[in-house]
Amino acid sequence: MKRIVVVDYGMGNLRSVSKALEHVAPDHRVLISQLPGDVAACDRLVLPGQGAMPDCMRMLKASGLAESLLRAAESKPLLGVCVGKQMLFEFSEEGPSAGLGLLPGHVRRFPDDRWLKVPHMGWNSVWPEGEATRHRLWDGIEPGAYFYFVHSYFPRPSDPTHIAATTEYGVRFSCAVSRHNLFATQFHPEKSAADGLRLFRNFVAWDP
Repeated sequence: MKRIVVVDYGMGNLRSVSKALEHVAPDHRVLISQLPGDVAACDRLVLPGQGAMPDCMRMLKASGLAESLLRAAESKPLLGVCVGKQMLFEFSEEGPSAGLGLLPGHVRRFPDDRWLKVPHMGWNSVWPEGEATRHRLWDGIEPGAYFYFVHSYFPRPSDPTHIAATTEYGVRFSCAVSRHNLFATQFHPEKSAADGLRLFRNFVAWDP
């Protein structure tokens, strides 16, 4: 039986993510794990995140999972969610904090604007872009579909070809990114009803 590991470094919406994966992948074993050996042995990897990126990075390094995660990310399908997406980049203004450096770019805060409520919280439309409109993870999901967001920061990729989708909240920003075996979303698929489950199902079937 193939294994999907949800990385448990003490931060993230672990239970909701794992339950959504169990629902769409009954023929897989979904494992929430703090063990580097489980990360190394998995077939697919999900990196959730919740809270502040400096705390997430500190906890990830303290857990001993950072090195095994980086090795696994060289070849295994990896899905980052929310701060789990931000951690894939080089640097965040929050803290500030260094990231994992798997994708070039930095994470910035929404601009100060008295008309813009931060954090961005609620449902927003998501628009796949460029070559990513044909990405396997968008199969069966209509352009402009609504997904659920909770965040104050968002990544700005250095390479525009890594942008898999955008959304608008005061500014247009990259709400999904992709490169080779990596895919990550700023929104929460586990909180996004049928389209969120569809994205998880697509991730399970994805063969990058």
